Amino acid sequence: ADGELVQYHYGPKDLVTILFYIFIAIILHAVVQEYALDKINRRLHLSKVKHSKFNESGQLVAFHLSSVVWCLYVVVTEGYISNPRSLWENYPHVYLPLQVKFFYLCQLAYWLHALPELYFQKVRKEEIPRQLRCIALYLLHIAGAYLLNLTRLGLILLLLQYLAEFFFHMARLVCFADENNEKLFNVWAVVFVVTRLFTLTLYILVIGFGLPRVENQVLNPERGNFFSFLFNNILFRMSVLLLVCLFQASVMWRFIHLQLRRWREYWHEQSSRKRAAAAASSKQQPKPLKRDSGYHENGVVKAENGTSPRTKKLKSP
Repeated sequence: ADGELVQYHYGPKDLVTILFYIFIAIILHAVVQEYALDKINRRLHLSKVKHSKFNESGQLVAFHLSSVVWCLYVVVTEGYISNPRSLWENYPHVYLPLQVKFFYLCQLAYWLHALPELYFQKVRKEEIPRQLRCIALYLLHIAGAYLLNLTRLGLILLLLQYLAEFFFHMARLVCFADENNEKLFNVWAVVFVVTRLFTLTLYILVIGFGLPRVENQVLNPERGNFFSFLFNNILFRMSVLLLVCLFQASVMWRFIHLQLRRWREYWHEQSSRKRAAAAASSKQQPKPLKRDSGYHENGVVKAENGTSPRTKKLKSP
């Protein structure tokens, strides 16, 4: 009421808050599963493998959609999109608005809740390493941005990542419902390439040009300044940018390899369908019947002059 702006810092009490929202995430997970995904599964009659993948994509579609809307609202209201310089100005960003801090705590709670969900959802053993790797990468990046005071940059990167992931899992859901409908995969391919380009550009802008111009270039963990002084060294800065570019290049290479495999399988399937259709049509085509010369009369073939075409046997005298 008095216009005082309250901001927050991270601390040990965040662990209690995260634990509370882990239970909230488990409850919401069960609600989405019970009242949405299970009902759709009963209608589609999917196999066990597709059933597990459908549940995974369904949960992630709900999470990514809500996170994209929430994250977009935060970055717009805080002015991070309208003023890109705010991503590195006044670094370190130790004190956070309530909505930024709450967003990060909820993100950490969701990805931590995904660990016990592997047991509750009875995920197959061969799928567990892939999901554990995904959960660990998200936790590492989100916690790193939160603890190293790179929350503004982390918000934009999460927005781009979640946007591409939303289209991917939405395309999987549509494909489970109709195997021949792969239009959303094409949309995901375009969104994925665009988000990768924006991500790489953002890294170069912040790491290459933004952080080296920060005024406080002294290592001061108490003030939250952990590594900005390292970006004064051009060798270190170029090494970080090189690693980022190599990582993004490896991601794009896997994406291109996946797309080439999909297109190859698609054209192979189309050609096999055409061959099968051509073979079926050739079998069903009726063969032309050979007719004798003359015309039919009462089931007897008559010659054109009215006589029977059969040769008469001459009786011997």
